[in-house]
Amino acid sequence: MMLAETKAAGIQFGWAETDITPKEKIALEGEFFERVTNEVETPLTVTALAIEADGDATVICSCDLEGVTSELIEAVRARVGNIGLDPKKIIVGCVHIHNSYTYRRNSPFPKAKGNSLRMIQTYMPADCRYIPQVTSGDCMSPDDAFDFLADSIAKTVINAWNARAEGGYVPGFGRAAVGMNRRVCYADGTAKMWGDADSPDFTELEGGNDSGIELMFVYDSAKKLTGVVANIACPAQVMEQRSIISSDYWGKVKILLREKYGKDLFLLPLCAPAGDLCPRDLIRWVEPETPIKDPNVIRINPKVRDADPSMFDVKGTWKIGKRIFYEIESALEEVSEIRTSAIHRHMVEDLKFPLRRVTEQEKQDAEEKLRAFFKGRKELDYNDSAALYVYAGTLLRYEVQKQYDSVTAELHFVRFGSLAFASDPFELFLNFGNQIRARSAARQTFLLQLTGGALGYLPTATAEGHGHYSAYISSGYVGHEGGELLVKETLARIDELFK
Repeated sequence: MMLAETKAAGIQFGWAETDITPKEKIALEGEFFERVTNEVETPLTVTALAIEADGDATVICSCDLEGVTSELIEAVRARVGNIGLDPKKIIVGCVHIHNSYTYRRNSPFPKAKGNSLRMIQTYMPADCRYIPQVTSGDCMSPDDAFDFLADSIAKTVINAWNARAEGGYVPGFGRAAVGMNRRVCYADGTAKMWGDADSPDFTELEGGNDSGIELMFVYDSAKKLTGVVANIACPAQVMEQRSIISSDYWGKVKILLREKYGKDLFLLPLCAPAGDLCPRDLIRWVEPETPIKDPNVIRINPKVRDADPSMFDVKGTWKIGKRIFYEIESALEEVSEIRTSAIHRHMVEDLKFPLRRVTEQEKQDAEEKLRAFFKGRKELDYNDSAALYVYAGTLLRYEVQKQYDSVTAELHFVRFGSLAFASDPFELFLNFGNQIRARSAARQTFLLQLTGGALGYLPTATAEGHGHYSAYISSGYVGHEGGELLVKETLARIDELFK
């Protein structure tokens, strides 16, 4: 298709990608069982897009990681140094995979010392022995992983900024079935993440899904496509149960795009609010190809379904990758005008969110659970400590709330032409994202969860009432009141940008 062009106004775009695939064994982040590996299914990367226009700048960096802490982001900004870019305009997020690095992570509360294991050991009898993780001694240490990632992300940002050149962009949109709700509700008023829907007391999935794909296509001054920005509400977690290094379905999207549009094409994948979503259909349940360890997703005598391939295995990553690729391909066929002028404004704010608090009764219940667990116990291993995280996390929160009543989050709000970009550091439940998108003043709104920090799940009031993982107090720092505040403040900032 012949591409028209608007009047040039000097938008500068710069792309960069850095391979962060480990050369040695690493401990994989995510899940409640230990995984150490050097087996690579698809490479891990960091990708950055730099935008300079209308007197402002934005660099968006997407990492093949489970999360990016504020400590890691500050280390990146320090390493970037003085390159003519305001370091606060560097946005660092992730696609939320469970097949990448474990690295050093400190609490966002400096005065609150300790972790879940320390809290659990407080309740251990004197004659009970802790058996530490024994397979991680020959892999990259969390400190080394932190430094490697900080160096790699900073390098990517610098390269993208230095690669700036005049170009244009085109908004786009697609639809693909990727994310589906993963919280199953039952007749007794409870819910369970990964719950079995093949049960007489199953009533409904707790929330909906979002099949939309917000897209932006970037071109150089010769009208050649240089990269694709894609925003999807689903974590990249098909392979999450596997002890393998993988970029999951986004790696497959990148392979397919480069096969068609050239090996130099860049892909910036962005994860929209999806704290209660996953890439699996819990109604048409399809078993993993080989056994998995997580008891929450093990089914007893499951029925055989004709549906998707296993969304625990490589076939599933290719299925989703193709769905996304076909939608991008279709959207590109409809492109007719490259925009080379845009209003560009980038706001950065540190906003305080109320800490989700533990009641005295919840504290007492958690203590009783821990004491009951250790009755007659002589050993505690890694699996035990994972099972006890709920109670340990509750007691840790009780200690934190003695000294803190809020947590600070870095939020970014960007206007780029008719598009808005808004970030948050939470694993945000879908409904909050839906509220922002539906009421946004922008023609399209790109939402970036787990960006600018890693502050855990932020569930809805409904989910808190239903309970279970992702809605427990120990699953995140902020409750539904904070979600309502996030919606309000995000919409206010977008409105301000579009006045």
